Amino acid sequence: MSSTSLLSSLLGSDNSSTTADLSAILQAATGASTPGIDVTSAVNAAVTAAEAPETIWESQISTLQSQTTALTQIQTDATNLDNDMQALNSLSGPLSASTVTSSNTGVVTATAASGSASGSYGVIVNNLASTASFSSTAVASATTALPAESITITNGSGTASTITTGSGVNTLTDLETAVNAAGLGVTASIINDASGARLAITSNTSGSSGNFTVSSTGTGFSFAQAVTGNNASLTVNGIGISSATNTVTGAVPGLTLNLLSSSPGTTVNLSVAPDVSAASTAINQFVTDYNTAVTDVNSQFSYTSGSGQGVLAQDPTVRNLQSELLQASSYTAAPASGSSSTTVPNLTSMGISVNADGTLSVDNTTLNNVLNNNFSDVQNFFQGASLNGFANTLDQQLTSFISPADGAFTVDLQSISTQSSGLQTDITNFQANVITPLQTQLTSDLSQAEILLQQLPTEMKQIDTELGYNTTTTGG
Repeated sequence: MSSTSLLSSLLGSDNSSTTADLSAILQAATGASTPGIDVTSAVNAAVTAAEAPETIWESQISTLQSQTTALTQIQTDATNLDNDMQALNSLSGPLSASTVTSSNTGVVTATAASGSASGSYGVIVNNLASTASFSSTAVASATTALPAESITITNGSGTASTITTGSGVNTLTDLETAVNAAGLGVTASIINDASGARLAITSNTSGSSGNFTVSSTGTGFSFAQAVTGNNASLTVNGIGISSATNTVTGAVPGLTLNLLSSSPGTTVNLSVAPDVSAASTAINQFVTDYNTAVTDVNSQFSYTSGSGQGVLAQDPTVRNLQSELLQASSYTAAPASGSSSTTVPNLTSMGISVNADGTLSVDNTTLNNVLNNNFSDVQNFFQGASLNGFANTLDQQLTSFISPADGAFTVDLQSISTQSSGLQTDITNFQANVITPLQTQLTSDLSQAEILLQQLPTEMKQIDTELGYNTTTTGG
């Protein structure tokens, strides 16, 4: 019996759990006529053969990982597109933004809140609001000793505070600290110039309500009013308005006026209109994100020589999304409430065309022309009569895919994760329950067989000697 046959006979009863052909393994490891076994190579060959099921499982896990990556990207695409829809459907979004132009930006400018009504307003600024302030006589420096006297500050509500210099409050720096600590709604600061150091006291509130007075008992160090606090005076469409600040709210609903200079008798025209630029940017962003989603979805169904279709070609969720996106591109809007027709019933009417592959193209010249001339119809297309137009429709469709609670993508990704975890568990269990015991047993058995093989030459010589056969004897 050959050594390999002997080994197969020795090991056959101990390794019924594997289908590996040990004779073939030993033949490959030892050669036909070479005694001895490379135990490591033989064991590795057997283990590799036994691990065949794991190779299949690992391939399946790799495919699932590729599916997860691709599906997550498409989920991100759909989320970005849904964010666009929510913005276009919002009453505080880009389709509700307004812009204000001024005929004289040196006198008055304005900003408009979302949803502000379009219109024109004539503004005359008679005078700006001013902030009351007082200034002291100059002394040599901020640390010069002040004469002893009492200084009384009375704010607009009648609250007064008297500070006595020469007793704890000895310098301009001391006086600055004392005034700021009095809590009268004024702020003191030291001003240094060519004449020396002076203390400036300024109201924290502009307008007439911020007026205050400063009086002193001495003559060597006193205060004089530098600015009287006055309210801004203006008219809007002929209606007189008084404001404590130069930022005027409430004069026109939704508008904030910024008064920059006075111009009595001169009317500045403010025009409020939809923010065409913001709307155009938002619509173009929608097209960009829509195209990204369509392109990534389409790639799963495109056939490539050598690799076939994408890893999600058989995924019904992706195919359903493709169908929803294509249907959305053909959406038709009803006329606005109270109107029998609309100039913007579909995407095409605002310069957005559908390409052969389902992506969209924007003619911005047409889009901006429609926005400038029929903005309300564009707004109606996206928002409908009560936020139930194109944007809401597509938003609801996308939400059914991307909802973190029960969206189709969420369910799909959870299923893939479960499959992947199950396969990984199978691999771990197979290694622990089959491969590791097999490797241990084979190493032990083949090591014993190796010892036997190494003993064969010696035993053969002993047998030859006993039989009287001498391999070194030559014929005479």
